[in-house]
Amino acid sequence: MFIKLVGLAAIVLLLMVGLGLIEDVVRDRQRYRSMTAQSVADSLAGPQTLMGPMIHSACVESWDVETGKGEERRTVEQRREFLLTAMPEQLKLRTGAAMEERARGLHKVNTYNLKSHVTAQWGALNSLQPQSTVKGSRMHCGAPILMVAVGDARGIRMAQVTLGEQALPLKPGTFHPTYTRGLHAGLPESVRGRAEGLTATLDLELVGTERLSIVPLGGNTEVQMTSGWPHPSFSGRFLPSEREVTKDGFSAQWRLSSLATTAQQDIANSKRICVGGQDAPNEYAVPGGGTASDCADSFSVAFIDPVNPYTLADRATKYGVLFIALTFVAVGLFELMKKLRVHPVQYLLVGSALCSFFLLLVSLSEHVAFGVAYGIAATACVLLLAYYASHMLGSLARGIPLGAGIALLYGLLYVLLQLEQTALVVGSIALFLVLAAVMVATRKVNWYGLNASAGGPRPPAPRREPPSVPPAASGLVSPQQPASPA
Repeated sequence: MFIKLVGLAAIVLLLMVGLGLIEDVVRDRQRYRSMTAQSVADSLAGPQTLMGPMIHSACVESWDVETGKGEERRTVEQRREFLLTAMPEQLKLRTGAAMEERARGLHKVNTYNLKSHVTAQWGALNSLQPQSTVKGSRMHCGAPILMVAVGDARGIRMAQVTLGEQALPLKPGTFHPTYTRGLHAGLPESVRGRAEGLTATLDLELVGTERLSIVPLGGNTEVQMTSGWPHPSFSGRFLPSEREVTKDGFSAQWRLSSLATTAQQDIANSKRICVGGQDAPNEYAVPGGGTASDCADSFSVAFIDPVNPYTLADRATKYGVLFIALTFVAVGLFELMKKLRVHPVQYLLVGSALCSFFLLLVSLSEHVAFGVAYGIAATACVLLLAYYASHMLGSLARGIPLGAGIALLYGLLYVLLQLEQTALVVGSIALFLVLAAVMVATRKVNWYGLNASAGGPRPPAPRREPPSVPPAASGLVSPQQPASPA
């Protein structure tokens, strides 16, 4: 028995190597999918970030400084370049995202077509008035520019800006030193220092891939977003104030005040805009009470695919060792309870069939829906194992229950893959029930007796004393009595 257990342990290690190779295949396919998404982004447009509108004006302050003495005395001009910005006091954005699926080979990528209507209101534009820092300096400022920055300008399909009742001609670029991708429109010099403020509206059609981020640039920012995609992932610095997600899509609303976000100061200081995911900053305390984040405040929506076959297949392969262990326990119980002998090679073949399920699942899910691929792969493996077990265990009546148990395992695994919040608790309860069933089935097994029945050393039989026999019955003459005559 000890030799057989060692052999089974070696087989389990060998099968774990096979599962590791299958996991490598899954990771390779995931990497190919990521490369496909990047390829689509390179050809269409990447994840988008929408910031603005805002007004800025580039200024130069210059003054003369005398250096040297005597004949070497001369006048040198010094200058200071700076940027004046005016953020909107009220920013309202109404947008809808229509999903479009793009594919490269076997891999599909979610892209979206965003149609937005933005209204921005400014109060007094005193922030556009330059302030001299040196007495007697000369000040020169460029014309005010209304700009809108995006993450990838290739995604701009249509844009129209109206200032009051007047449509402004748009040009590419922003003329901003940090946020260079986008569009801009020149404003008349008369808006500088305007006391009554102004209102601008923007109609924008924007194409992007998988994710949209928005910078809450207004003193009060309201964003309403709708889409037909039923699996949004909200992230960034702010979650929606209100949201509704159904099977037909989602709607979400953000309401933010400049009291709760530093986006205006961040943009004025030219901080970079981080696009969610791995680039999202994790703010943490540092000495002095500051923060280590150097990213502007933003929030985002990712149009994720929860039934990504590679993600589900990767989760499934993590249960491979448990599948092998439970199946080997079931075969061992048949071997124990029915007094059978199963060769380690047969265990190896059963484990190999279990491993082939995961490879079938990955390959089939690239061509058909994941649920269909799972059903085909599970059915094929259950039928194969039930047929083989009928011969391995000696009868069809023993092979069918083993196949039914494996089918139950596959069904439980599919349920776990569909669950997100309760997968751990359901898996833990199921494993406890399996353990309880094994303990109940083997509660009367004499484990020490297994070694004896296998030809091992038996415990010594108890010594028995011969029974006492009456003298008359034994035919012996008592020494106290004379023998009777013949």
